[in-house]
Amino acid sequence: MEGLVDHHEFNKLPEGCVSAILSFTSPQDACKSSLVSTIFQAAADSDAVWESFLPADYRDMVSRSDFPCKCSSKKELFLLLCNSVLIDGGRKSFKLEKSSGKKSFMLSARDLHITWSDESPYWHWASVPESRFSEVAVLRTMSWLEIVGTIRTQMLTPNTKYGAYLVLKITDRSYGLDLMPSEISVEVGNNRGSRNTAYLRLAKEHARKQQMESLIYGNRMQMLKSMVAEGDGRVPSERDDGWLELELGEFFNGGNDDEEVKMSLMEVKGHHLKGGLIIEGIEVRPKN
Repeated sequence: MEGLVDHHEFNKLPEGCVSAILSFTSPQDACKSSLVSTIFQAAADSDAVWESFLPADYRDMVSRSDFPCKCSSKKELFLLLCNSVLIDGGRKSFKLEKSSGKKSFMLSARDLHITWSDESPYWHWASVPESRFSEVAVLRTMSWLEIVGTIRTQMLTPNTKYGAYLVLKITDRSYGLDLMPSEISVEVGNNRGSRNTAYLRLAKEHARKQQMESLIYGNRMQMLKSMVAEGDGRVPSERDDGWLELELGEFFNGGNDDEEVKMSLMEVKGHHLKGGLIIEGIEVRPKN
């Protein structure tokens, strides 16, 4: 058909020209194109192509890594950064999306502001084998729950919609966590941002507990819940790594300004004791 160019025509192009073309595609497309021919394979593996897929500040990310990132090519470095890499003394982790090269970060519990987290009667710090970080925060007992994380938009991929997720576990001996809905929010700069409510309980338990609360507490529960902002009462979902995650909200990073993103969960109005919560951190990742 007229207007279509056979791939044999592309094979006549110099490798540098093919590399320049592939640099405007995506990592996924570059890998697929390497199957076309030996010219395409050589171009698709070139440093010129894979450097274009790496974020502009990748050298800074590598310098902040807790472990040396020794790679023989930019493609090898890209694939290494697609795995979770600890940075900033193990207080954060960083990774690239394999399909797009967009950046994700996870702030460890030590990188968050957790009210009274250094007071041993209320919280303690523990090492657990399933965490990527050396420590997680474990709630012993308290009546006030306030967890806040911040990140700068300049660290993130521009022109990208992001979601913020609290990564947690609820122990078998937990109590009081889901009696009241928690207020969750994501704010960018001076904008109010998104606000919602959430219950710290598993999705499969949510409907059953709501029915029980209505029967046992009746109007008292409605009165307590009226003290909290309106919201849909979302609940954590299970992750592939064995943790739970609760979406705190979403935001769009335009990339024009360097602003602070503030992500939080608060349950401060019920004044009832709660315990059995484990916090690994807050993950900020692109949303499809």
